[in-house]
Parts: sequence; structure tokens; C-alpha cells
Amino acid sequence: MARTPGRHFLQIPGPTNVPDRVLRAIDMPTMDHRGPEFAELGKAVLAGMKRVFKSTQGEVVIYPASGTGAWEAALVNTLSAGDRVLMCETGQFAALWHKLATRLGLDIEFIAGDWRHGADPAEIEKRLRADAGRRIKAVCVVHNETSTGVTSRIADVRKAIDAAGHPALYMVDTISSLASIDYRHDEWGVDVTVAGSQKGLMLPPGLSFNCISAKALAAAKTAKLPKSYWAWDEMLANGAKGYFPYTPATNLLYGLREAIAMLEEEGLESVFARHQRHAEATRRAVRAWGLEVLALDPRETSGSLTAVLVPAGHDADRVRKVILEAFDMSLGTGLGKLAGKIFRIGHLGDFNDLALMGTLAGVEMGLALAGVPVKAEGVQAAMAYLADCHRSGRRAAA
Repeated sequence: MARTPGRHFLQIPGPTNVPDRVLRAIDMPTMDHRGPEFAELGKAVLAGMKRVFKSTQGEVVIYPASGTGAWEAALVNTLSAGDRVLMCETGQFAALWHKLATRLGLDIEFIAGDWRHGADPAEIEKRLRADAGRRIKAVCVVHNETSTGVTSRIADVRKAIDAAGHPALYMVDTISSLASIDYRHDEWGVDVTVAGSQKGLMLPPGLSFNCISAKALAAAKTAKLPKSYWAWDEMLANGAKGYFPYTPATNLLYGLREAIAMLEEEGLESVFARHQRHAEATRRAVRAWGLEVLALDPRETSGSLTAVLVPAGHDADRVRKVILEAFDMSLGTGLGKLAGKIFRIGHLGDFNDLALMGTLAGVEMGLALAGVPVKAEGVQAAMAYLADCHRSGRRAAA
């Protein structure tokens, strides 16, 4: 095959580009995971992740697994077979979490959605108020739906649960939002937060996380779903000394320590502002092209990615293929019921203004090559917005 010069543009919404500093940190000799040096690493990354979860007072568990494993861990540690769980259909990943929960023997009450809006706090409150027998044991919401670019209002859902006076646990998936979009585990009263390594944390896939409240730890004492690999008790007992109950992904933990350092050097608030700036620039480009962003509620547009609808009669996957072949850039495909209807631009992780402009230029040229009728004005609109942000010192979206 002929060589393609330059670096491939990986602009899917995860896995994201891994920065060189993290790659170099991972490229270390494997250490003894029972030795004293590893204990220091284990303590450092656990403490660091608590800070990433906005200085949570809860416990953090790190699994050598994908985010799907952390979904399962959240459920099996807190619930028993037949327990009712309230979930919201916000996109493909919410649907997959629903599927996993059903396989575990849980009774799922699924609030239908159109994949263009986040979880509806009013509907959640209504369902909880109607649950006079308190059969619902948990409410599960995906914060940032990776398949749609829609971000649910987690604080508002917490207010809805409280307004209903319901004791259900509150579980949130932050796989494509943690370290990209403002998230507050303690302040928003979340009981179990689920996260993964391969998006805002700038790592390869392979690590996942549960952040756990005291209420969730209490529920774990009576939960009856079977668990072994996912069991919190052994993870927490070993983690207190910096260790794992089984062999961890040692070299990914080196990378995690470096990624946490990078996030803290930039500052989490600056990280969030940068993501919002890039998201707004992308949306301005989409509108200038004459296309439509999938997310309909301005309060719910994602800082991590933008899902773009292609006009009727055009195939989004063909657009992606043209862009890949012409410009060596990968965009996210439409998943589930959105297959062929959208493409997704990832703008999260280790990403800057010039990388965004290269991405949008590739999309604009690719749309033209694919025969999609657009105005060649998107790059200019995004560039003008970013320049204005720098001139005014305003680093987040207006």
C-alpha cells in the first residue's frame, strides 16, 4: 500500500488521540504489581481520579475493563434480581445499558426518547411520584450520549428526584463527558458515576471507573446480584493500600497518572471551557454549511462531539468514506436508528484550535466531494468565532 504522509486525523468521539506525553508514560517497563513502587502509583491515580470527579468525598474504583464493565459494576454492586430501574432512551449507549441491565435480571422501566433530546427531568419526576410502592431502586442516565451529541442535564435530574421525595439511587454514565464537560459527582448528588479512559482522559481503551457515594456503598451491603470480578468490597479493601485484588493494567495506570497531571496543569475549568469553545465553533460551521445539528435543545448540545444530519437523499457513511479516502480523517458513524443519517465530529481530549480548523476544513472539502449541497462558509464561520474568542479573552462558548 502507498504511504499516506502526515498524521491520521482521528476525529471520532472516542477513542481519542493519545498525547505523546501519555504514550511515553505508558512506554515504561512493567513493574511488580505487588511491590511498594506500584502501591505509590495506585494511591496516586486513585487520589487523582477523586480530583477529576471534582474532589469527591466518595470512593473510586478503577477496573481493567471497558466502560461496559463499569456499567455492569454499577448495577451488580447495588441491586438485586427483579429490582426496578428507571432508564431513559437518549441514544444508542443508553439503549445498550438498558440491554445489559435486562440481561442481569433487572426490571427496566424505559422512558422512550427521540434521540435528539436528553433525559427529561419532568418525566423522571412524574414516574417517581407515581411509584408509591418505591419499587424503583435506581435511576440511570447517560450524561453525554456519544451516539447523538446530546448532553442530559444531570443537576436538573437530581432536582427532579429530590422533588419527588424518592430514595432511588442515581447512576450516571460519563464515559464521553468526564474531563471534557463540567461534571460534579458530589454536588449533583450522584450515587454511582461510570467513566472510561479512552475519551476525555486521553488514554487508550482499557480502564473504566466507578465513583461511589456512601449511599451506594450502603446499598451494596444488601445487593444480591452475583459479582466477583466487579465486587467493590475487594477492590476498595485493596485500593486503600494502592493495590488491586487481581492483575491490573499496569502500564495504562502509568498513562493515567500522566493524563491527570496534564489535566491539572491546564486546570479542569480551562479544559471544560476549551471543549465548549470548540463545540460552539463546530456548531457555527455546521449552521454555515446549511446543515443541521442533531441536538435540538441548546441547553443540551455536547462539548465533546457534534452529530451532523445529512440532507435527505444523501448517505452519511458515504460522506465519511469520501473524507477518509481523500483526507485520511476518520469521523464517527451513525449508530442504531441513526445509521446513514448522521456523521459525528469528535472534538474532545487532547485537541486545540488549529486541530479543529484542520478537522472542519476536511469536513467542508469532503462534503463538497461527496456531492452534498453545502455553502463553503463553515470553516470561515468557525475561524471567525475562534479569533473573536482570543481577541476578547473569552475562552468558552458565548
